[in-house]
Amino acid sequence: MTILEMTSQSGVLSVMGVGMVFGFLFLLVLAVSLMGKILRLKIFNKEKDLNTQTVQVNSENNANVTAAISAAVAQYKGLLQN
Repeated sequence: MTILEMTSQSGVLSVMGVGMVFGFLFLLVLAVSLMGKILRLKIFNKEKDLNTQTVQVNSENNANVTAAISAAVAQYKGLLQN
């Protein structure tokens, strides 16, 4: 086998290797993009379902929660000023 034949075979082997890697990376990018689109559709459907649900809140309970939060914030600010 001459130097010219060996160089020719190594060139062909290199091109085939680079082609295989390029093909694999192309398929990988395609698969990741496809999975992203599918997951995005599923997640947005779940968020739409969650946004359509309404929750009724007791106004008395809401006032108690607001008072508790206000007291906690006042106490926290008092601790920071000292």
